[in-house]
Amino acid sequence: MTREEKNNIISDLTEQINNSTHLYITDTLGLNADATSDLRRKCFKNNIKLLVVKNTLLHNALLKSTKNHDDLRGVLKGTTSVMFSEVGNAPAKLIQDFRQENKELEKPTIKAAYVEESVYVGHDQLDALVNVKSKDELIGDLILLLKSPINNVISQLNSGKHLLAGITKTLSEREEK
Repeated sequence: MTREEKNNIISDLTEQINNSTHLYITDTLGLNADATSDLRRKCFKNNIKLLVVKNTLLHNALLKSTKNHDDLRGVLKGTTSVMFSEVGNAPAKLIQDFRQENKELEKPTIKAAYVEESVYVGHDQLDALVNVKSKDELIGDLILLLKSPINNVISQLNSGKHLLAGITKTLSEREEK
């Protein structure tokens, strides 16, 4: 590979890193052709971009990135794949599901992840990454929280309406006797 080709790859990687809000560095070494193909298909279906990259090229791209990825550079050993996603927990869920479907395989594993401006290092962080809520999920939770007091007020007003009607009816019947 020529110096110009390397520089083009580094530029492309840097652009993808800068444009992506979520980045997973994984290890896929040991996956056979069928498993790799299956993983790539699932990534495509879930709008996750999967790239196998050389560590030195990714290291240089992380250095040129406008974001602070210092903690990620330390995990660049062995075979490295990068997953780019718009949803923070999508790659973690995909890896978890893939590993459950293919229990005989011990890959892919997470080396590190950059999600919601936080860095997670190590495969033991998989459960935490799966439980990270996406922006849409957080907005939905916020709407439910805001909607709850309004629903309580409306239900109390509706129940009070029946209570007042009952008291009025009882008082009107009592005056007639």
